[in-house]
Amino acid sequence: MELSVPDGRMFVGGEWVAARGGETIAVLDPATGKVLRHVPRGTAEDVDAAVRAAHEAFPVWRDLGPTRRGELMRAWAAACDAAGAELATTESMEVGRPYKGPSRVGATLTYMAGAADKVLGTTLPTNRTDMLGLTLREPYGVCGCIVPWNTPATLMIGEVAPAIAAGNTVVVKPAEDAPLTCLRLAALAVEAGIPPGVVNVVTGYGPEAGAALPEHPLVRYMAFTGSPETGSAVMRACARNLVPLHLELGGKSPQVVMADADLDRAVPTIVRWLTTNAGQVCFAGTRLLVQRPVRDEVVDRVAEAMRAVRIGPWFENVDMGPLISAKQRERVLGYVAAGLAEGARLVTGGGAPPGAGFFVEPTLFDQVDPGMRIAQEEIFGPVLSAVTFDDAAEALRIANGTRYGLAASVWTANVSTAVRFARGLEAGQVYVNTYGPAGAVGTPFGGYRGSGFGRTGGAETILERTQVKSIVIDGS
Repeated sequence: MELSVPDGRMFVGGEWVAARGGETIAVLDPATGKVLRHVPRGTAEDVDAAVRAAHEAFPVWRDLGPTRRGELMRAWAAACDAAGAELATTESMEVGRPYKGPSRVGATLTYMAGAADKVLGTTLPTNRTDMLGLTLREPYGVCGCIVPWNTPATLMIGEVAPAIAAGNTVVVKPAEDAPLTCLRLAALAVEAGIPPGVVNVVTGYGPEAGAALPEHPLVRYMAFTGSPETGSAVMRACARNLVPLHLELGGKSPQVVMADADLDRAVPTIVRWLTTNAGQVCFAGTRLLVQRPVRDEVVDRVAEAMRAVRIGPWFENVDMGPLISAKQRERVLGYVAAGLAEGARLVTGGGAPPGAGFFVEPTLFDQVDPGMRIAQEEIFGPVLSAVTFDDAAEALRIANGTRYGLAASVWTANVSTAVRFARGLEAGQVYVNTYGPAGAVGTPFGGYRGSGFGRTGGAETILERTQVKSIVIDGS
């Protein structure tokens, strides 16, 4: 497929532009190591141009009215649906994830478009009949959005859609490893009729372009998805300018398998969510907590399913692709070495297949102590740590025993046990006898504790991108 994104250009103010400094960054296909495109190495100067374009577009977009904004967002959704195969293929090429059909980001845009004209204020009681009290919800202005490389289209639209539905304009800084899909999405917005400057994409490195975005004095709201360490740096920058923000950070999500679980359902789901995008998913279920009576059976069945996972490039009929980069592959293999050094038992995987591409085998550790690094730290690769427990109370202590709280699941046939875990698991998403939000429409997504704060995905996420104005009118 021929990429629609021009070489060496980013999208600012409705136009394809080069970096002011003229430098570029190579975007690689992680399955082959070949260069797909070059994108501008943006700096603070380029971020300033994008923010100012968004700032100039803001009054027009805000005053366009929510119904018209919703109509234009639906047109953007239709354009994304029409280009669904292209968007998904582009993302597969730059991320390495096997192609599984057209992109579904249009559905998110459609959902948020429907909420654009339902952002409501309230009327307030007054002490006199000739007075009126009310509140309005108004957009902030320019919203900054920093997107990681693992699922760039979904994460960009998840932030952009509620922001622009509320009347804000946006500057997106995608990861330098996978910026192409984000660039194409911004171009589709203008093609669909959204005014230039409403959606802008600046490419570049995190310490340069990324760091400049929350520092800019015209940015009024920030959203960041990525590591807790970088999230803390973004939060410090926002604190200096008193800018509110949404942080969606890492996870070390537990999947709790009780002795009465339906293993025919549980095992394939556990393996699928570990190997989806080669484990490069923030809420991947990377801790397998197994009740002692079924521990051996579960470990054996999971290992067998992992060995059956087909690994290869995105364009082949495979289950799992490569990691995003050589750097990420070395990071994952470093955790494999750490698990062995700490005494965990390697059941399967743990290596890198020979040949081109940044591949790592699906890896299962058993006899993992809850305090080991592989059970505490986010690896962001296809590495699963099996921990044994005796009863529900112990399982809850282990499940809640990390810095994170993004997602969790419990597999059980007992309704009482399911309710206990649903209430007791300290996570933003809890799944019972399933994993992942598919099937529930408008599910808010976000974390507890070290996994961040704020939500995307539900209708109320638009409210987080607005500020409240109180109005009192004296009619006397």
